[in-house]
Amino acid sequence: MSDGKLRIGCASGFWGDTPEAVGQLVTKGEIDYLVFDYLAEVTMSLMARARAKTPEAGYAPDFVKALVPWLSEIKSKGMKVVANAGGVNPRGCRDALAKAAAEAGIDLSIGVVLGDDLSAQADDIRASGQTEMFSGVEFPDDIWSMNAYLGARPIATALDAGADIVITGRCADSAVALGPLMHEFGWGDDDWDKLSQGSLAGHLIECGPQGTGGNFTDWQDVPGWDNMGMPIVEVSEDGSFIMTKTPDTGGLVVPGSVGEQMLYEIGDPRAYLLPDVICDWSDVTLEQVGPDQVLVKGGKGLGRTGSYKVSATHADGWRAVTTLTLAAIDAPAKAERVAEAILTRCRRIFRDKNLGDFRQVSTEVLGAEAAYGANARAQTREVVLKIGAAHDDRRALNIFAGEIAPMAISTAQGLTGFFAGRPKVQPVVRLFSFLQDKSATPVAVEVDGKDVPVTIAAKAVALEAPAAPQAESRDAGP
Repeated sequence: MSDGKLRIGCASGFWGDTPEAVGQLVTKGEIDYLVFDYLAEVTMSLMARARAKTPEAGYAPDFVKALVPWLSEIKSKGMKVVANAGGVNPRGCRDALAKAAAEAGIDLSIGVVLGDDLSAQADDIRASGQTEMFSGVEFPDDIWSMNAYLGARPIATALDAGADIVITGRCADSAVALGPLMHEFGWGDDDWDKLSQGSLAGHLIECGPQGTGGNFTDWQDVPGWDNMGMPIVEVSEDGSFIMTKTPDTGGLVVPGSVGEQMLYEIGDPRAYLLPDVICDWSDVTLEQVGPDQVLVKGGKGLGRTGSYKVSATHADGWRAVTTLTLAAIDAPAKAERVAEAILTRCRRIFRDKNLGDFRQVSTEVLGAEAAYGANARAQTREVVLKIGAAHDDRRALNIFAGEIAPMAISTAQGLTGFFAGRPKVQPVVRLFSFLQDKSATPVAVEVDGKDVPVTIAAKAVALEAPAAPQAESRDAGP
């Protein structure tokens, strides 16, 4: 940390992001902390299934593979690392990394954050009558994963205890940046505005290059898509920070690109609920202070909730998706008729076998502006037919999968491009979300295999929000 400012760079926006980002940030980013965000709801279900098959699995092996080649330089530069790569098996991730580091002759102190995995409480939660917080449906009979979104305090605690690398399971995405800020600056659990600003810093970098010009509305202004710069925040003790990116890379950091990322997935900008703080970002200012440098300040904290959001995943039937290319005169009409033939044929077979109808069917003719509905204008001779189907019985979708290829010689001329072969039948994964008291969630921290006491601020605190600004009148009348 130089000049009292902490530089944090994010090397992963999801499980499967490019491993090249690590080297970019380590060699050129001049950062103090390297952080990674790997987890999404479907990711947790995939990791849970992997662990069910192999007890040592259940984390993001990409993290270990991407990090190990750079561990020597990371250590020599004094960088620290925070990642939610632990998935449903943080200890397994720790053990894999420790083994790889030892083989490379690098001595590291590794901390893990535990307690987000609530699968062992499933029976008790079901018996309590817990319902889904949005739909009101009953708790599922069988779950694949169930994890609370933990906050930043346990990460800070692990760093306080001397960890060089902290591995977590499920936590708020922005917590991987807020934890280091709480540790380095000594922010307390009631430093509301600082916690809000720190969460905003984490939020702006959590999706990797999406915050540096990726997915930007003004895409034509963004150079260097082939070498996008990874996001970096340079944070001061008061919580204000500069958003930037790795130098000499592609991308664009301007108020527009930063503002779009700020609004990503937050719902109400006056009350974005995170484990550590309720964020009010409605008065945030974004000021260009240099090339690819935006000063961000003005975030407010309005207390905290007394609960964690918990997301469980479970199987709910089966699905299969197929795509076919059709190149011919009247291609859109032919594609529609092919789809109708496939579905009608399958339904007849289902009736003969007493399998029931599809639960859901989606047919899209891509290239014919299907996404535009009645506003479609394209007249095309080449389309991709996409058919998605769901059913309660896997056997029915196995039939569906087997009836696609025969259409090539029994339906429209010009049908080709069975790109992925026979479609794969996969389970439908549903999300079940609810709230659980923080006091009932067993958060724990280990550093080098030893327990480290951690205190979670579990009591709800509600601060009064400032009055909403009055909208300027646009009435041009008398």
